[in-house]
Amino acid sequence: MRLLSGTLVFLLLMGSNEAFNQPGKNQSKVQLTVDQAGKEQYQADNEPITGFRDAAAERKVEVKFMAVPDPKLAEEHLRILTQAPHIAGSPEDKATADYVAQKFRDAGLDTEIVEYKVWFNYPAEIRVDMTAPPGVEMHGPRREHVDGDRYQDDPRVVTAYNGMSPSGDAEADVVYANYGSPDDFDKLKQMNVDVRGKIVVVRYGQNFRGVKAFVAQERGAAAVIIYSDPKDDGYYRGDAYPKGPWRPASGVQRGSVGFMFQFPGDPTTPGVASISALPDSKRLSPAESEQMPKIPVTPLSYADASPILEHLAGPPSPREWQGALPFTYHVGPGPAKVRMHLKQDYQFRTIWDVIGRVPGSSADEWVVAGNHRDAWVYGAVDPNSGTAAMLESVHGLGELLKSGWKPKRTIVIGSWDAEEEGLIGSTEWGEDHAQELGNAAAYFNMDVGVSGKKFGASGVPTLKEFVREIAKAVPSPQGATVYDAWKKATALSAEGNHPQETASFRELPNARQNDVPVGDLGSGSDYSVFLQHLGVPSTDISSNGDYGVYHSTFDDFAWFKKFGDPDFRYEQEMARIYGLEIVRMSSADVLPYDYENYGKEILVYLESARSKSKDRFGDKSPDFAAAVEGARRLQEAGAKILQKQRKMPGQPDRINVKLRDAERALLIPEGLPNRPWFHHAIYAPGQYTGYAAVVVPGVNEAIDRNDLRRTEQQIATLAAALNRAVQVLEQYR
Repeated sequence: MRLLSGTLVFLLLMGSNEAFNQPGKNQSKVQLTVDQAGKEQYQADNEPITGFRDAAAERKVEVKFMAVPDPKLAEEHLRILTQAPHIAGSPEDKATADYVAQKFRDAGLDTEIVEYKVWFNYPAEIRVDMTAPPGVEMHGPRREHVDGDRYQDDPRVVTAYNGMSPSGDAEADVVYANYGSPDDFDKLKQMNVDVRGKIVVVRYGQNFRGVKAFVAQERGAAAVIIYSDPKDDGYYRGDAYPKGPWRPASGVQRGSVGFMFQFPGDPTTPGVASISALPDSKRLSPAESEQMPKIPVTPLSYADASPILEHLAGPPSPREWQGALPFTYHVGPGPAKVRMHLKQDYQFRTIWDVIGRVPGSSADEWVVAGNHRDAWVYGAVDPNSGTAAMLESVHGLGELLKSGWKPKRTIVIGSWDAEEEGLIGSTEWGEDHAQELGNAAAYFNMDVGVSGKKFGASGVPTLKEFVREIAKAVPSPQGATVYDAWKKATALSAEGNHPQETASFRELPNARQNDVPVGDLGSGSDYSVFLQHLGVPSTDISSNGDYGVYHSTFDDFAWFKKFGDPDFRYEQEMARIYGLEIVRMSSADVLPYDYENYGKEILVYLESARSKSKDRFGDKSPDFAAAVEGARRLQEAGAKILQKQRKMPGQPDRINVKLRDAERALLIPEGLPNRPWFHHAIYAPGQYTGYAAVVVPGVNEAIDRNDLRRTEQQIATLAAALNRAVQVLEQYR
């Protein structure tokens, strides 16, 4: 937003929540003025806010909060947090924990640093050498370098590697397998290309890197190399860094290849908190852990991968497999041959979660928010743009506390560690506090806070309208509100003008196609333990743009200042949105959930699954009637309880308990088949996608496995979960 001298007034439209407000109640306004000094000031009116009996009082609180987040302070936070590489478990990582803890304390939060002892690797020796054909040399991974970046030469920059890869040596002919999906490996089999015993080269994109390793391991490959193709995030997309925001030739995407779709967190303690005092007898050996790959995996830049791919023979690749390197891609095998030598330094290492609390009048009812702090290198975008915004949200909460404000629900804010290694810090803390989290009203996540101007969000259906309403309350640097800018960007994307989509916010078919898209939660960030293990309703937010330096050395302050958010206005925007989520949920009289919409969305998911089942099983396709009836009952029960929510009962505790418990009722006690850590009946990360959500996962994955009996069992399990949620809602009279 451009600040002008004199007085500038924005009328921020506060559109109605369809579930709570009557038609015509979409005229609420907040006035934002800018005084002669350029300081933003807010004025409030008396229009309704979903879930609040006294909207005027809440609006005044929000006005005070929104005036606090400061772009200049966000810039200072980011500069300090990214002044050194700070991989999880390092001294520099501990320094960032101390910085965040001090900012929490400065704001008045009760703050502690919680340690966990967890199993993960640093690289000791990483070598990839071409050994054939004769006369072709490549010795990688070469150092990441561009002209003019002052951060790249820090000796603490860790060699590019894949977290959770085993040590190992392999020398074999190479096969190219596109993105490494099951369909890609099936295509190679159809082409009579045998991957057994080969080193498979796959490109980043389309699915989680751990899935690529998992499928290659299933198909008998000896090892995996994952490279970044310029078609996906390099010069094919636009100018490469430092001229533009896209990945340069030497840029490497680091990342964990742990099988987080089996379970996230410490690979030796599934379902148990990895506290320092935990005896070894309570841990799995790493060799037994279903999270640990069995074959060596390592990443390369496209500069290093190019000679390997260029010297493959065999059939030309399917044309949709062709990347942007300047030669025809072939699938092999050979004559390109590679020797890999990976020596990993695995240890139990200490990590540090920073936990800040604001006690509420209901101490045992929590609202939790979090962002991870660790980074593969500097992590300016991922994750510290989120950390900087979170700290300005905390700054705003601190000013409210100084004014005498106190939330109804206790606020818990986590700065998670070791997310990059496998969502470890959040998972261990969540498992550590599973009992208390049974009373949590929501978990709000932010990971990549800002990489550009396009706002996006994901969440459970009960909170999708809540996120939209928050977006209508926050001014956008593009003018009007975040919601207005979001809606405009959505329309442009629908017209095909913005082909880049962020996997975290991919929108599945749902019941609200006429509104801005709020996606479904898969995995890849810290909400997993809260939603998919413990049943806490969750959201995830980000502001996205052209971002080609993900998990590389070049995700540093220089890139961010030039391409991400030069004046830090989107950092301010995200601090306001994130903070308003916390403020509203912690203070609402009646929890702002929408179970009617939940039922509608599940009906859409079931229709899609039923269609897929008919395609797979034909006349033997099982009957979905019980699950469909359960979803319809949830929609109907949701509509009835919404009417009661609107009436603002004088003693709201009973209705709030039922609203919270209905989400927990969707948990499957025994967990998903072969993935018992994941308990949620509606959402899980896909076993063969990793990031993207699989909805009604038990049913859909049974269909994908062509397992008719399991499909029938999982339909019954889903129907039982839906009926449990209905019973909880119907118990409120």
